[in-house]
Amino acid sequence: MNTFDWSLVRSFLAALSQGTLLGAARVLHTSQPTVGRHIAELETQLGVVLFERTGRGLVPTATALQLAESARGMEASALELTRTLTGAQAQTTGTVRITASVPVAVQLLPPLLVRMRLALPDIQVELVSSNQVSNLLRREADIAVRMVRPHQSTLVAKKIGDVALGAFAHRAYLARKSPVKKPADILTLDLIGSDTDTSILQGFHSLGFPITREAFAFRSDDFIVQWRAVQAGFGVGFLADYMLRTDPNIVRVLPGQLKIPSLPMWLAVHREIRTNLRIRTVFDFLAEGLAPLL
Repeated sequence: MNTFDWSLVRSFLAALSQGTLLGAARVLHTSQPTVGRHIAELETQLGVVLFERTGRGLVPTATALQLAESARGMEASALELTRTLTGAQAQTTGTVRITASVPVAVQLLPPLLVRMRLALPDIQVELVSSNQVSNLLRREADIAVRMVRPHQSTLVAKKIGDVALGAFAHRAYLARKSPVKKPADILTLDLIGSDTDTSILQGFHSLGFPITREAFAFRSDDFIVQWRAVQAGFGVGFLADYMLRTDPNIVRVLPGQLKIPSLPMWLAVHREIRTNLRIRTVFDFLAEGLAPLL
């Protein structure tokens, strides 16, 4: 026998204990023809007769009685496996691995994870700080905080909100420069941008400024490095509004004039969230906690 279907064994044991196809069907919550088909298929696979059909029901053969002990052992193992899986899925203990962009991992998540630690003390967190979109399908993480919506059918995504973006600079830096009165004036300042990431360049292009990467006097793909350059007074950086709350010496450049499109924030998770209470609990906590921080 090359393949083995556990449902055939379940039907066999039910028929053995009930003595009729109808009784077995009632126990299994299925139909009488289905149970009869399962038993016939099992007999064909094994090459033996398991029951004698009589007017009063099913009479097990000697072979059936001989196989019954092994079949009951299989049933016990299957039930134990089910209990183990159910327990693992129903518990809120263990580790949850989260991946998020560097600014989110550095600025937004730590205070929120402190609150989660107090609320869910039996859960440990692994936080992957990366600007690369981690592949949940390969289980590199359980939950991902992303700025793009995943479209894989095996993933579940929830929009948390929109991340407002702005141009920021240190007060001392702006004090030693000519006043910035209109969007074009920003090109006269020392700009801080990305090295290989083109999102800031594309933002400039959408505003009507077709600049190249050479327009950035300071380049780094690490947004925290960009933020630190802004704090040091190097020039003007383009970052999330929530970073502004961390340093009163950093101010917005051209407030109300420089319209930078916001970025959506998504929580993405494998569809296992529907059966895994631990992951679902953390997902719900992050969804509720991140939204007000944006």
